[in-house]
Amino acid sequence: MSDALTLPAETRERAGKGASRALRREGRIPAVIYGGKEEPTTIHIEEKELVRQMGTGQFMNSIVEIEVGSDRVRTLPKDVALHPVTDRPTHVDFLRLAKGGKIEVSVPVVFINEEESPGLKKGGVLNVVRHDLELVCENDKIPGEIQIDVTGKEVGDSLHISEVTLPEGSESAITDRDFTIATLVAPSALKKSEDEAAAEDGEEVEGEEGEATEDGGDASGEEGGEG
Repeated sequence: MSDALTLPAETRERAGKGASRALRREGRIPAVIYGGKEEPTTIHIEEKELVRQMGTGQFMNSIVEIEVGSDRVRTLPKDVALHPVTDRPTHVDFLRLAKGGKIEVSVPVVFINEEESPGLKKGGVLNVVRHDLELVCENDKIPGEIQIDVTGKEVGDSLHISEVTLPEGSESAITDRDFTIATLVAPSALKKSEDEAAAEDGEEVEGEEGEATEDGGDASGEEGGEG
């Protein structure tokens, strides 16, 4: 998991659409912290800071420590509602991370040792089927990424979840099948070249068969004339 982010917040005294609109006019975004067998906590956060953290591209995969007064609440962002026209955030849901609990998260995959793949050296292309893995992780052991080694992979090979060594405290959320993460395929240019070569070979074979037939016909005619 990415390093924990910190997000200052204040509790909301009033709820409802009118109060939320008033907060947004002041540059604040209403939010809620829920889960952990505790009552939901309604808060509001600064829009500029929220947008800045969202702009890193890692916000939804980061642990966010929300500072409410003297309290710090460890959370995971679960949903950010956006305005349909302006795309400005209008509401955020944070899941409280209970100590010792587990959570299902989406973790990005990163492929390593591509220079050690014979298939990639030949011009093959890594076709990524899943850019993220759905994992069930312990709250304090959420990985930032999952590295997948492509050493020795040839064109036509596939990478499945059973080949991946997951970090301690993590397991796949999908357990009913050995799903594919990526395949190593021939590039379209190489495939086109092979198809053209195969077509030329076919034309040459057809031409040779036609010449043999004509030769056979002439020989037959000559033999008939001599008779």
